[in-house]
Amino acid sequence: MPTSEHVIDPDALSEEERSALREQLRQVPVGTGDEEQMGPVTLQIEGPPGVTISLPGAAAGALLSLLSDLAEGRTVSIADADEELTTREAAELLNVSRPHLTDLLKEGEIPSHKVGSHHRVYRRDVLAYKARRRRQSEEAMQELTRLSQELGLGYE
Repeated sequence: MPTSEHVIDPDALSEEERSALREQLRQVPVGTGDEEQMGPVTLQIEGPPGVTISLPGAAAGALLSLLSDLAEGRTVSIADADEELTTREAAELLNVSRPHLTDLLKEGEIPSHKVGSHHRVYRRDVLAYKARRRRQSEEAMQELTRLSQELGLGYE
């Protein structure tokens, strides 16, 4: 299955372009960080024929986040969420071992299906698992902080 992943290397932008992008992004009012809450954004494509595109809030938030990462010198990638991944690709995306990923699939933590005798997973399911784990980690850290403060352990 052909991949629809595009990787954008920040070195494709000069330091001047990154600096100008950072300055422009500073002018964008940032809300709660929730991409769904951002209003529509108009994108103007310069040069002939000079097209203007209106992006809905969710797409605008995602695009601005991508541009912010590029401006800060981070590599970004854009990929089709419906893309099927092998267990090796999914394990790399999660930064875990392939055997650990296989255990997660067997436990039903990440939906999967078989192609012949091989497991396949959808990128969207792997990313949903990753986001769920991140939220759980953040909640656990907040609870530890709360307990530390409650017990007077010196963490502020």
